[in-house]
Amino acid sequence: MADDILDTRGLSCPQPAMLTQKYLKGLTGTTGQILVDCGTARDNCTRTAERAGWRVRVEELPGGVFRLLLEK
Repeated sequence: MADDILDTRGLSCPQPAMLTQKYLKGLTGTTGQILVDCGTARDNCTRTAERAGWRVRVEELPGGVFRLLLEK
C-alpha cells in the first residue's frame, strides 16, 4: 500500500513533524505511512501532511502507536 514508512516512535517534538516534512518531499508515489507514539506527534504530523496537500487517515494500533496513512 505505501511507498515507504517513516517511523518516528520514540522521538520527541518537534522532531516527528520536521522528519515528516522531509519525508513528504522525498515521496515519489501517492501514498505513505508515518508511525508515531504520542498524540502531540500525531496531531503535528497530520497537520504538516495536510498543509502539504496530503489526505491523512489515522489508525490507532496497540501499544499507544498511531499509523498515519497518507494519500495524495
